[in-house]
Amino acid sequence: MIKKILIGLLVALIVIQFIRPAKNNSGDVTKDITNLYPMSDSVKLVFDKACADCHTNNTKYPFYASIQPIGYWLADHVKDGKRHFNINEFAGYRIGKQNKKLEEVIEQIKEGEMPLPSYTLIHTEAKLTEAEKALISNWCQNIIDTIKATYPADSLKLKRPTKPEGAAK
Repeated sequence: MIKKILIGLLVALIVIQFIRPAKNNSGDVTKDITNLYPMSDSVKLVFDKACADCHTNNTKYPFYASIQPIGYWLADHVKDGKRHFNINEFAGYRIGKQNKKLEEVIEQIKEGEMPLPSYTLIHTEAKLTEAEKALISNWCQNIIDTIKATYPADSLKLKRPTKPEGAAK
């Protein structure tokens, strides 16, 4: 019985090697953050090494991404990272969302939540030094300051859609 189960698992593992998730390689940068706000080479270098694989439309996949089910896990991880903050889609965000996302970047870096420990465990080069954390945080804060100086305060608040009268609560 155990032998049949092991053979079944082996066959399943072999079969899923031929079913792969779509790669995140559109390269679309028409709404990139740098189209709105200048990014110095030093900031770009840090973003590229620590953020780009999960927070852009162009992931550089390691060799093990071709091994399933690891490839599915990585695809889901990238999808989730882009859902939270996508550098290449930033210019398409409403101004309130831009402001909020930049605040979240600063907070996540300050708390040591980004880059994820599961990412830096393998990609040790993505670990941020204190100077790099300060560089990214200061860049984000400068953009926040620019946004606040340019737009009215009420446009910086994220507004939740109101439910129509009589809708279930």
